[in-house]
Amino acid sequence: QVQLVESGGGLVQAGGSLRLSCAASGRTFSINTMGWFRQAPGKEREFVAKITWSSGSTRYADSVKGRFTISRDNAKNTVYLQMDNLKPEDTAVYYCAASRDFVIITTTTAFGSWGQGTQVTVSS
Repeated sequence: QVQLVESGGGLVQAGGSLRLSCAASGRTFSINTMGWFRQAPGKEREFVAKITWSSGSTRYADSVKGRFTISRDNAKNTVYLQMDNLKPEDTAVYYCAASRDFVIITTTTAFGSWGQGTQVTVSS
């Protein structure tokens, strides 16, 4: 009922920046929380950042604090992930996710809707 489409991934050198976008459509009024996850080859999908749609409250993984910023544009039904000072260990497929509930435990099971992912590659 909620469709999510990510964009903005690409290849960047260490220290560079990228901004990812996630456009939501369908029953967007049902969304309470949106988040970003990432998955590198051979590794588990891990939490990156989340934002509560109504309040704008945010939370970040320790590995990206001070470098990444999550935000939303209510009029465009879009959430963004601004990534600065990128490191090679940030290389992964980044996924946008949405939940109808307030999310406290930032696991993949807490989110019911997912995008198809966008590749981010950071060279050293």
